[in-house]
Amino acid sequence: MLRKLMNFFKPDESGTTVNSAKPLHLAAAGLLVEAATADADYGASQRDVIVSLCRDRFGLTQTDAEELVAEAEEEAKDTSELYGFTRTVREQMPPEDRVQIIEMLWEVVYADGVLHDYEAGLLRRISGLIYVEDQESGAARKRVMAKLGLTGR
Repeated sequence: MLRKLMNFFKPDESGTTVNSAKPLHLAAAGLLVEAATADADYGASQRDVIVSLCRDRFGLTQTDAEELVAEAEEEAKDTSELYGFTRTVREQMPPEDRVQIIEMLWEVVYADGVLHDYEAGLLRRISGLIYVEDQESGAARKRVMAKLGLTGR
């Protein structure tokens, strides 16, 4: 996924790098923030997970990842709909990368060790909006649970 995302960075005529991946990164980070706030308990642990995921998955510096998450928080605060974020992800990412976004979302909702019904419902909704099958989302969830050492619901 990282290689594909890095392909979005292309030099312009002057040779400077243009961050054309910024809208995609912002949309993905916006979805992560939406997932973290679904249970009305958005804390430092979930924010740290979002920053870490954005840094690692998008090849950003710590500072750039923190700025991206801050911008995504503002975007999420200013809008109550997911469609802008999901449309960008759906249109600009191939299916296998969209599954990785779902996996990132599961990591965020499990950051506090508990899955709330609001979060589960939101993940089902986002999966449908970005055309990720329930089976793929379920498999991503299981991978995250195993990674985090969680069992049960």
